[in-house]
Amino acid sequence: MGDHKEQPLRVGAAVRRRRRALDLTLAVVAQRSGLSVPFLSQIENERARPSRSSLEKVADALRTTAVELLAAADPACSVDVVRAEGAEQVPAPRVRSLVRGHHQMHASEFTGDHDAGREFQFRNDQLMYVADGAVEIEAEGRAYRLGRGDTLYLTGGVRHRWRATVAETRLVVVAVAEHIEAVRDKPRR
Repeated sequence: MGDHKEQPLRVGAAVRRRRRALDLTLAVVAQRSGLSVPFLSQIENERARPSRSSLEKVADALRTTAVELLAAADPACSVDVVRAEGAEQVPAPRVRSLVRGHHQMHASEFTGDHDAGREFQFRNDQLMYVADGAVEIEAEGRAYRLGRGDTLYLTGGVRHRWRATVAETRLVVVAVAEHIEAVRDKPRR
């Protein structure tokens, strides 16, 4: 009762919103992702459903994650419960969206490790909270070691990467959504 009713995800609108927010053409996204312009157009118009691999390629081309695109794809709810037991049980590493819909805030839970070499840079601010285990986060040329209960705040635009240093680490990342103009872009010289 009161839980969000599961509906098929429609990622096309989320992909289009993100692409337009970055002021990119389909041709640029196609070049970055290695996917064709017609296929990307079909995704945006809900005539094709991308595989997980294709969605990750699109997300990388749009400088976001597949989890963020899926979260933005689900219909927004003013009150929504995301149940832990309803999450897909897959071996670590795994990521689970904690907020569904097109909202001003996104939150994800990462369990286990991930591609530690992958560098992230988000437009808006984010908070990283270690629910269990430990992580090492590299930001602005400095390494930060965080343990259970520790948080790290990153201002928008800060390049960073992280890795779990303990098995079954759970890291919660809460961020202002990319479609929100939370920080002004620095003037170009």
